[in-house]
Amino acid sequence: MKANVSAPAAPSRSTWANLGWAYLFFWYFSGVAQLLIIRAGVAGWKGLIQASMVTLLWLIPLVLFPARARGLAALIGVVLWASSLAGLGYFLIYGQEFSQSVIFIMFDSNMQESTEYLGHYFSWSIVAAILAYTLGGLLLWTRVRPAYLSRKALVACCALCFVVGAGYDAVKQYVKRPTLQRTVAEFEENIEAAALWQMVVGYHQYRQQLDEMSKMMATQAQIPPLKNLTDTHAGQRSTLVLVIGESTNRERMSLYGYDRQTTPNLDQLRGQLQVFNHVISPRPYTIETLQQVLTFADEEHPDRYLSTPTLISVMKQAGYKTFWITNQQTMTKRNTMLTLFSQQADEQAYLNNNRDQNETSQYDEDVLDPFSSVLADDAPRKLIVVHLLGTHMSYKYRYPPTYDYFKDRVGVPTNVSDDQLEVYNSYDNAVRYNDYVVSSLIKRFSDTDPNGFLLYLSDHGESVYDPVAPQVLGRNEAAPTRPMYTVPFIVWKSPGWKAAQGTALEPAQYLSRPYSTSQFIHTWADLAGLRFDEFEPAQSIVNAGYKAQRLLIGNPHSPATLRDFEQLPTAPPQSATAQVVR
Repeated sequence: MKANVSAPAAPSRSTWANLGWAYLFFWYFSGVAQLLIIRAGVAGWKGLIQASMVTLLWLIPLVLFPARARGLAALIGVVLWASSLAGLGYFLIYGQEFSQSVIFIMFDSNMQESTEYLGHYFSWSIVAAILAYTLGGLLLWTRVRPAYLSRKALVACCALCFVVGAGYDAVKQYVKRPTLQRTVAEFEENIEAAALWQMVVGYHQYRQQLDEMSKMMATQAQIPPLKNLTDTHAGQRSTLVLVIGESTNRERMSLYGYDRQTTPNLDQLRGQLQVFNHVISPRPYTIETLQQVLTFADEEHPDRYLSTPTLISVMKQAGYKTFWITNQQTMTKRNTMLTLFSQQADEQAYLNNNRDQNETSQYDEDVLDPFSSVLADDAPRKLIVVHLLGTHMSYKYRYPPTYDYFKDRVGVPTNVSDDQLEVYNSYDNAVRYNDYVVSSLIKRFSDTDPNGFLLYLSDHGESVYDPVAPQVLGRNEAAPTRPMYTVPFIVWKSPGWKAAQGTALEPAQYLSRPYSTSQFIHTWADLAGLRFDEFEPAQSIVNAGYKAQRLLIGNPHSPATLRDFEQLPTAPPQSATAQVVR
């Protein structure tokens, strides 16, 4: 029998060209959607870079079996094409990046819901775009040719593809993360921008979260209701609104005296508002903070959320129909606690289904129409929770171009360098846009002539080159600064609600009371007119029995690290080095 022709000693130029075409073919099924996302300004380059690296893995089988390159490429290509259609279609419909949250919704939907969804959004333009996309993939496949490599080149090529595509990141995550579970989670997050892995990773995380959620919901279901609950507004139609902001430092709001006009709309409404000016969050992270804000847990009793009802459960016990409207990415492994809170509500509206909410344009005005729809619901008693993306980093993605208002140094502290100016201004622009959203919620609420109140607070603050910490950007519990914890706390009450209380507003001295939102559930119950055995008047900022307590911040699971907020420096250190923390 005649021997096969041996492979060339060194790869030729055509061999590298063949590898290049094969790579471009595989990259196409992730790259097209990522380029559209970048061009639309929805997100940055991170997803494209990650997808481009992971795509290298598909070259390995073609290099190992060059004689079957076209067949293998066709097989892999069909799988990548099919798995990429969901992401491409989602972008064409919503203009957003496909994410784990969308996959959660997909797997949680039944056939009837899916059919109704497809019928509602079907359009021939989308069909044409998908056909053109498919044709592009076919044309690239026709350029795929075998790439024969010498043994040494083959080993080097496979090693390079594996290390760049997955190996380096896997090892890096293993070294950085404290547990194997965290390593896997971070690695999955870094590959899910690529076609196929979106679905594989998404389904894996969906199953994990579903299991964790089932356990948490089962635990919550076993928690007994509050004892001897009474309601001074029982039998009345009432609507109560809780607006939860994100990463907003009240010291950057003109409502609280900031020199720049970052809250012009709330400034105009000031006469209708109660503006509390000495409120802090217990922790600088969303999940950890809300775990206390929305339960009976606090800095000294961090595990009470496991044995006591949540705010949603309390309001349902009081006879309220509950709604949760969120522009935060909720249904992810990191946000399981948020999912628990939202799933306890009777109805939910999840608006942010992007893969990477931090680097994606997802504007909070999207909550306004769902909010109006819920206000029109005929339930006699309603609780509406609106969770905003607020001024979350990266700030430039938090507001539309029309809110690019602050561009120069007018009103900027002298400590802000030229390199810091753009970020400093973008944060103020985000605060100004947040002002528009919060004031619009108040106006839409007041226009319904409700019997109730609206309360707005931020989960935590943010340090953005503020004079007290001129080199710090972001949040870091291990190196706390005052801006990370100072939050807005604002109440708007309807005339009917104020009349029922027998007073227009709480006494003015209440507005300056030092208060931590770790005790929030007692203030909320007080404002709502609820009483129960577990209620603590001393922990309500609007109660005559209020007692000032230490404003503790830090990780409550490490009691030795807890510290008094009031002891944080009010002036910058004499020497400081730049810090960027998140």
